[in-house]
Amino acid sequence: MLAALLYGREDLRLETIDLTSPAEGEVTIEVVAATTCGTDLKVWRRGGHAKMLALPTRFGHEAAGKIVALGRGVTDWQIGDRVVANNSAPCLKCFFCDRQEYSLCPNLTWNNGTFAQYQNIPAPIVRHNLLKIPADLDPGLASMTEPLACVLHGVARSNFTPDSRVVVIGDGAIGLMFVAVMASQCQSVWLFGGNDSRLAVGEHLGADRVWNYHTVDIPSTVKELTQGWGADIIIEATGVPSVWETAIACGRPGATINLFGGCPKDTTISVNTDRLHYSELTLKGVFHNTPQHVHAALALLASKSIPFELLISDRRPLTDLAQTFEDMRDRRVIKVAMLPN
Repeated sequence: MLAALLYGREDLRLETIDLTSPAEGEVTIEVVAATTCGTDLKVWRRGGHAKMLALPTRFGHEAAGKIVALGRGVTDWQIGDRVVANNSAPCLKCFFCDRQEYSLCPNLTWNNGTFAQYQNIPAPIVRHNLLKIPADLDPGLASMTEPLACVLHGVARSNFTPDSRVVVIGDGAIGLMFVAVMASQCQSVWLFGGNDSRLAVGEHLGADRVWNYHTVDIPSTVKELTQGWGADIIIEATGVPSVWETAIACGRPGATINLFGGCPKDTTISVNTDRLHYSELTLKGVFHNTPQHVHAALALLASKSIPFELLISDRRPLTDLAQTFEDMRDRRVIKVAMLPN
């Protein structure tokens, strides 16, 4: 079968590899659609991921597909079922899982390799994080379940109320998903990004105001709109350390700053301790998702209450994967649904 393997920084290769039979508790899916992601882009540019990957490795982590083979002991699924698999599953046995802090589980089972014609889904994911796709849901949209689950986890960690004034910094797919979800629940959502066409998508998804951050100072703009105080909640969705600092500067006393974008390993930021202490700021690092949010994400996509299809810029064959990542790097597309078969 054809599959993408990552060998290093911007070194992504399509190769023909053997398809192995599913092991006990596993299923094999034929990948129908695999969407690209900002995390994939960061991993491609950086040449790896400290938590999820050891090079060389199969690549991609968002997919919808159809079950074509069952491993021994699998009884809850049938060949032909349309499914979406999260790229991880917690162990449900450790200190953190006992406290329902599933994203912190040190024994997460990871599964990458969605940019391929077929993929074997590990047994823990089959048990806990494999979901059936509703019959009327487009597989390209269904494959976005994983990133949306991460966003729902991030929203749940953000201490929002319906009257919250929210700033989102970053107009990638994750930032735009935050806009869509929080605009459906909060009074005001303001988006700062660097691409005018993406900012227009943000407006369609519910942002009250948008700004190109190349033309404004973000903290000053936020304070002008809030009588000099700052916003209630700030979502950082770029993964750039300097932008983490910008996000903190946008918060009012008592604000929650959700530092959602993952920065390169071993990078640091500076925080004014006086302001952190006396303004009672809450700084939150938020990572990944939980089984609860995976289920909620698929249900939200199936409801079609939010036009998430605006995030899919194109649908392309798997053989166009290299060009697609160059287009993502150059910000010509948001997400692309790769069609391997």
